[in-house]
Amino acid sequence: MIKKLTLITCVAALATSPLVAQDAKPAFPSPPEIVAKAKAEEWTAIAPSDLLVMDLAPDAKGEARRVVIQLIPPPFSQGWVGNIRKLAAAKWWDGTAVVRVQDNYVAQWGDPTEKKPLPEGLATVPESDYVTTSPFGVVKTPTGATFRDYLSESIKAADPYAERFEFVSGMPFGYAKTQEIGNVITSSVQISWPVHCYGMVGVGRNLSPDTGTGAELYAVIGHAPRHLDRNIALVGRVIEGLEHLSSLPRGTGPLGFYEKEEERVQINSARLGDEIADLPAFEYLSTDSASFAAYADARANRRDPFFITPAGGADICNIPVPVRRKAK
Repeated sequence: MIKKLTLITCVAALATSPLVAQDAKPAFPSPPEIVAKAKAEEWTAIAPSDLLVMDLAPDAKGEARRVVIQLIPPPFSQGWVGNIRKLAAAKWWDGTAVVRVQDNYVAQWGDPTEKKPLPEGLATVPESDYVTTSPFGVVKTPTGATFRDYLSESIKAADPYAERFEFVSGMPFGYAKTQEIGNVITSSVQISWPVHCYGMVGVGRNLSPDTGTGAELYAVIGHAPRHLDRNIALVGRVIEGLEHLSSLPRGTGPLGFYEKEEERVQINSARLGDEIADLPAFEYLSTDSASFAAYADARANRRDPFFITPAGGADICNIPVPVRRKAK
C-alpha cells in the first residue's frame, strides 16, 4: 500500500511540475468571453431616437414579434434616414406588411398595394449619396479613431469589394483612398460606404436613377450580398429581433415575393424609439476600444480549445459588432 501511495504522489507531482505545464496548450479567450469582460466605459449607448422599432403581428402562438433597427449615424445616408424619420412620425408603416422573403438574401417590407400616399416633404436623394466623400482620414469615430488604428498585424484586412474595411460608430464600412473625378485620379479624398452584412437594412428602389424613398425597406437575412454595396442605400442594422424576419416562410413568387395576401405578415406599427415607453436601453461595444480590437483579433484567429487551425483573417461581415441590452 505504501508503494502505491508513493507512485500516486509522484505522478501528481509531475502533473504540476513546470516541465509538464510547458506542454499544456495556453488558454486563449473566445470572442464572447472577451466581450463579457469588456469594461463598462467601452460600451456606447444608442440613443432611443436613433432606433426604429417595428412591431409585427403576433405569431401563430400569439407571441409578440418586435424588430429593433439602429439607424445609421451621420454623415452617412442621411437623406434616406431623414425620410424614415418622417415616415415613422406619420405612422406610415402601420398596416403595411412584409411582402418579400427570399432565401439566403433579404426580407422586405412596405405597402403591398404600392398605392398608399406618402407623407409630404420626403427628400429625393441622389445616387452620389450612396458613398460619403471627405478629405482622407476625416471620417472617424466620435473619439477620433477608426478600426484601422487598432488593426492587428495578425488580421488580414484585405477586402475584395473595397481597398480596406473599417468600423464607424459600430457599423461596417468599406473605404477607398482614391476616386476618379473628371478622369483625374486623386489620393486626397476618402470615400466610405456602409456594407451589406447580415442584418443590415437597406432601401428598396426601382431602376436607376430612382434611389427609393425609404418607404420600402429590407433586411439582409443571408450571406452578405456585397455586390449591392454602393448600388443601394443602407440606412442601419437590426440589433434585436432579426429572427422574426429571417424565420418567415420564403415567398414562392419571383424574387421571393408573397403571391397571396394571407402569406404576408402585417406590420402593426413602426415608431422611433423615443416614442416607445417600455423600450430597453441598448449599447454596442465601441469599435475604437481595446476590447473590440481583441475581439476582432479573436474572430480572425480562433485559438480557444475547439479550434485547431486559426484562419488568420476575417472579412468585415465575420466581425459583427456586439450589441446588448444595457443593465438597469
